[in-house]
Amino acid sequence: MSTELAASPKVVGAKQVRRALNAGTATRVYMAQDADPALLQPLEQLAAEKAVPVEWVSTMKQLGQHCGIAVGAAVAALISVLAE
Repeated sequence: MSTELAASPKVVGAKQVRRALNAGTATRVYMAQDADPALLQPLEQLAAEKAVPVEWVSTMKQLGQHCGIAVGAAVAALISVLAE
């Protein structure tokens, strides 16, 4: 998972993940188990509605590291980049 997140186009954060899910560009969502459930629950439900798989990561710190950022992340998504 870490190489997939590090090397692939992605968005990090609840707002960006919500946008990617609504736009249909999210291909997989990653959520930190220690993040606020009130933040994650609506995104998990939206991912289910859009048939996007969700993977759980142990901690926000670990998810942030996998994303290549210096802070923790509650949620991130891999996105498909369509050629124009």
